[in-house]
Amino acid sequence: MPIDTAHSPPIRGAPTPAHARSGSVGKTVALACLGVFASYLPIGGVSVSLPSIQQGLDASTADLQWITDAFILPMAAFILTFGLIGDLYGRKKVFLAGLGFFAAGSAVSLTADSAAQVWIGQALSGVGAAALLTSTLALISHVCPDFRARAKAVSAWAAALGLGMSLGPLISGTILEGAAWRWIFLPSLIACAIGLVAGAVLLVDSKAPHGRAIDIPGQLTAVIAVAALVYGVIEGGASSWGAGKVVAAFAIAAVALAAFIVVELRSPSPMLSMQLFRSRAYSGAGIVIALALFAQVGLVFALSLFFGTVQHLSALDIGWRFLALNGLAVVLAPVVGRLMGRVAPGLLLALGLVVTGIGTFWLNVLEADSGAGLVVLVLAVIGAGFSFVMSPLTAIAVSSVPHHLAGMAGAGSNTLRQVGGALGPAVFGVILTQHTVSALPEQLSAAGLSAADRDSVLNAVAADGLAAAGHLDLGSPATGQALGAFGDSFSGALHLCATIGGIGMLVAAAVTVVCIGVRKAAPGTHRVHSAPAQRGEAVVKEAAEFA
Repeated sequence: MPIDTAHSPPIRGAPTPAHARSGSVGKTVALACLGVFASYLPIGGVSVSLPSIQQGLDASTADLQWITDAFILPMAAFILTFGLIGDLYGRKKVFLAGLGFFAAGSAVSLTADSAAQVWIGQALSGVGAAALLTSTLALISHVCPDFRARAKAVSAWAAALGLGMSLGPLISGTILEGAAWRWIFLPSLIACAIGLVAGAVLLVDSKAPHGRAIDIPGQLTAVIAVAALVYGVIEGGASSWGAGKVVAAFAIAAVALAAFIVVELRSPSPMLSMQLFRSRAYSGAGIVIALALFAQVGLVFALSLFFGTVQHLSALDIGWRFLALNGLAVVLAPVVGRLMGRVAPGLLLALGLVVTGIGTFWLNVLEADSGAGLVVLVLAVIGAGFSFVMSPLTAIAVSSVPHHLAGMAGAGSNTLRQVGGALGPAVFGVILTQHTVSALPEQLSAAGLSAADRDSVLNAVAADGLAAAGHLDLGSPATGQALGAFGDSFSGALHLCATIGGIGMLVAAAVTVVCIGVRKAAPGTHRVHSAPAQRGEAVVKEAAEFA
């Protein structure tokens, strides 16, 4: 039986693999970092560009939600599948295919003249991102059998991911200063083209086919469940929660989820083994990761619209503000890495969630006229707290199950991460639209507008949603008064989103304490059956494989 070097600990005293001796380790790590950088570059870039896309395509809020979710949904749906395909047929092939899908999606979005075409481009890119997330980590694990070297390589991988998230808004903002919004997809296209050429020449392939098989029933039921759930949330907010298509979507999601569980329990080679959830710590980590990403990605979506629609900031100005949120993850990554070897990851996670929750509640002080200093300070608190969330979470997830399930545990955590990230914009987009529209009549009256002007604004919002704020023209001073009323209504909706997000973070912290624990584990404690208080310390050398 072949040995899976990506998931097995190194044999002490074993000879160094030929590909490592040849110096391909650095090339593999560099290409893995390029792949994950390219895949995360448009996430933040598209977020800060939403107001420009909205104006350029005359898109509704629901259209913008689907632009975000069209990327995230395929990532959630295909992460587990691409992990299996890589094990069966080769991680290099999956890596190159991921770059190809991502390049194709970027090209489709680059030439888009409708929201639907952007959805298609984003979906193709999301498929590519799913392939890149799994293949890059597996390639690193293969060329770095020693866990210490692997931990350093994964740290570089995580830094590249954070760098993509951080630089994406700034690059897109700079592009939008002098070009149309479509050109924000060009940098990813170029990075993928470079990666394809270099990867085809330099990468060494690896497989781990033993005991693996493609789980088609599991894949189909998982895709249907996630897509139907997000569709129901978005369309319910855009039309009516009692509409037939919305009720049908939620029913399909529930049936598909039940079918997925049944299929995975009966499958000889499950995509996501239900054995994982026998671990209380793993189940708790799954809840925490879904809640945390739901709140974070949803708030980024809401804040992007607030900065662009209410504060009328350019994409570059929005990018600089988000640098306080995403950039701290890159700066603090070495600190988190060192602390994880000394402090229980559960404790780091709980403290990070509490700080993030406090910062999220603090968003309630933001108003339409809030200055950059206050915004950056609040976002920096959120970013600092969230820097202590993701690495401990992944460490806990993969170290709370038997070692032979560590790979599946990491992929399962990534799936839950993307599901939470997909639901965030869907739910918060609904809240923004419904709360703004419901509060607007009172705010328009308080602003002193005439009945005729109030009717004009409400009719425009009824027809175009939140996008109506970009083309209101009632004459002076009525237009300014209407925009002020709209800003106050939207700010109230943002505060509601912040409150929900803050509660989500604190609930996640409570789940961490109860299910995972905040104390270091006693030496020799079994990972699955240990008490919650003892499960706090992750096995870092195994967690580094999938951090």
